[in-house]
Amino acid sequence: MRDDPFDPASAESSRDADAPLELTDGMPPPGWEGRAYRANLPVVYRGDPWRHVVLGASILFALLFALTLWLALTAPLSKSLQPPAPPSITLLSAEGQPIARRGAIIAERVDVANLPPHVAEAFLAIEDRRFYSHFGVDPRGILRAATHNLFSDGSLQGGSTITQQLAKNAFLDADRTFTRKIRELLISFWLEIWLSKDEILSRYLSNVYFGDNVYGLRAAANHYFSRDPEELTLGQAAMLAGLVKAPSRLAPTGNLKGARARQALVVGAMVDAGFIDQAEADTVKPAVLKVRRRKDLPNGTYFADWVLPEARDQAGEIANDRTVATTLEMQLQRTAERTVRRAGLGKLQIALVAMREDGRVVAMVGGRDYGKSAFNRATQAMRQPGSTFKLFVYLAALRSGMTPQSLVEDAPITIKGWSPENADGRYLGWISLEDAFARSSNVAAVRLTQRVGTQDVIRAARDLGITTPIPDAASIALGTSTGSLIELTAAYAAIAAGRKVTPHGLPDSALIEPEQSWMSPFSGRSDRLARYEVEGMRTLLAASARRGTGRAANLSIPTFGKTGTTQDNRDALFVGYAGGLITGIWVGNDDNSPSGGLAGGGLPARIWRDFMTGALGVDRAGARPQPVAEKTVEPDNGMTEFDNMMREVLPPDPVEIEGRIGGLGLNLRVGRNGELEIIGPEPRGGREFPPPREGPPLDPGPPPPPPPRGGDEADEF
Repeated sequence: MRDDPFDPASAESSRDADAPLELTDGMPPPGWEGRAYRANLPVVYRGDPWRHVVLGASILFALLFALTLWLALTAPLSKSLQPPAPPSITLLSAEGQPIARRGAIIAERVDVANLPPHVAEAFLAIEDRRFYSHFGVDPRGILRAATHNLFSDGSLQGGSTITQQLAKNAFLDADRTFTRKIRELLISFWLEIWLSKDEILSRYLSNVYFGDNVYGLRAAANHYFSRDPEELTLGQAAMLAGLVKAPSRLAPTGNLKGARARQALVVGAMVDAGFIDQAEADTVKPAVLKVRRRKDLPNGTYFADWVLPEARDQAGEIANDRTVATTLEMQLQRTAERTVRRAGLGKLQIALVAMREDGRVVAMVGGRDYGKSAFNRATQAMRQPGSTFKLFVYLAALRSGMTPQSLVEDAPITIKGWSPENADGRYLGWISLEDAFARSSNVAAVRLTQRVGTQDVIRAARDLGITTPIPDAASIALGTSTGSLIELTAAYAAIAAGRKVTPHGLPDSALIEPEQSWMSPFSGRSDRLARYEVEGMRTLLAASARRGTGRAANLSIPTFGKTGTTQDNRDALFVGYAGGLITGIWVGNDDNSPSGGLAGGGLPARIWRDFMTGALGVDRAGARPQPVAEKTVEPDNGMTEFDNMMREVLPPDPVEIEGRIGGLGLNLRVGRNGELEIIGPEPRGGREFPPPREGPPLDPGPPPPPPPRGGDEADEF
């Protein structure tokens, strides 16, 4: 018989005496008493309680890290050093005279450590007495304000701390939303973590608003008391602290009684807070103002509005007032404003811009009255240029090989059902480009556009600085596209300067000739105009001003310019230059309504002449303008006796002689200097020379209504 495995006397049993027993059918075997056993039952898992703590701490750390990253991106600490309003910029004329001031009055930041104790205490007493004991939010203050607001007679109290006010002023807008309030609390905690209490208070005092467009304690002390904040008396500090609640309403320059009443309230709060005793409070006198007046400057002018964004970019990030020099010349600006006042505009609006040959804008008027309308019609209005656009048509014609003496047919033309007409209804047949430009022939401009192609006309406009859209249509020859007066004036300045001109209002932004790239020789493009282009266009512009549609603008010195009038007399322009000054004039209605009898050679030309005579100190031309059929001859240096004789013998205008040379029928043209020019094999009345290049017919685009009789230049020629 085998030994009982559970028998203590058994050796095997003794070996396994301490081994756990196996259960059979849930019951221990016999003899289990006093001995251990192992049950095949599920064991309950008991986790480590610290594991949950670590997990919670990890999640909290991740949230704090994400919040810190978000605040670092949306609310950088450096922003709390910046004023909540743009600092003041004073614009100076070219002579150094202040012409406009924009922005807030801001001075250097303050440091609480350098201020007299009563200065900081005045603000703490009235705004945040427990500032040095709370962590950005004051629960007691919030509860006190809520209780007061519930049971008061209507007066409201705020529970925001100085830290919260800094967060709101520096980082947030004025929206009263729950989301903004949550952000304010988070940013307040953020500021309390990263800045000391003195740093927070210093930044608050440097940014808070004190009325009169003044931001920061130093600027306020200088403005109201003409002293630095380190020198403020207790009464002065109390008055400034009292302004924070309602700075616009309590500003002492407009409400001295209210500001002094608020000062007394602050002094009483300082007593309640224990900063001063009653005896010291009784010695405080009402603060006496010593306002540091700045010379009144206009809040804005057309030129200031235009140049201010560039002035701020040039000044960069600034912390206090700055002055920026501009190109405006005060004498010319006054002349422009005086000319506009005397123009007799009636209900019409006006724009005037004058610049030098390098693009320096020296005078600008954007409307009849800035106080009634700040819209700048010289830079913002997009209007049709009318016949002033012909500058680009004729430049393209010169580039194609034509000259001012080349012929173009001034006769009716029809392109795909569109039949442009001359404003005066007259057609002179074959005439020179000079005569066509002088009389502002519409059909001649369209024929030239047909000859050179619209793309070449558009390219000429782009080369002279026009950036607005120009449709690929033949009707652009009559100025049907839109653009700004300042760009159009700069294009005429390019003819005066011999190169592309960029208008600018700051001296440091003057156009510097860019270094030519290695592709320039291959592209054939340059900012400089060819000599023949400049001389040819000057000849055309002089003819227009001297004896053409712009003769009302002619001065006693060489004058160059062009008139323009759009359909139904909606816009009238004159753009030209003399004596190194380029000026553009636009007259019309803001609603683009017609103005009967308005024409570029009328009111705009006379306004241009009046401004230029005052600006340059010259007179209008005394000689009676010659008819178009007669051409005045400019004196020529180095004229020989033979040349003078030929001038007397030959007709003043070029003529054409038909004849046969060498058996060929050729048209000959005799110039003033006696030179013979072969025009071409076609008989007179055929196609113009040079012949139009082959290509598809032009698309006239949307045909504008025919110009009215007595419109653009009908009554001027």
